Amino acid sequence: GGQQQRVGIARAFVSEPEIVFADEPTGNLDTKTTIEVMEMIKRMAKEKHQTIVMVTHDQSLATYADKVIHILDGKIQSIEVVEQEEQEENESKEVS
Repeated sequence: GGQQQRVGIARAFVSEPEIVFADEPTGNLDTKTTIEVMEMIKRMAKEKHQTIVMVTHDQSLATYADKVIHILDGKIQSIEVVEQEEQEENESKEVS
């Protein structure tokens, strides 16, 4: 599963779109592979100056985001801006 996810993600980035839409990009992956895939997405987006719009039910993936929009029954419940320091702190905890 992890290799297929990586290939699909690489395909999404190859044409260098300004915005990449990802619907549950790590669905059905184990924790280790999820971290690897999310690190790859984040690195590729940063290198190419791209925006990622990701939809997920996995709260742990929110630590990779700059902004988190919580939606319930089609309505925005809250918007959080994640500070860069907080992102780096959360990422270092996951690697440990």
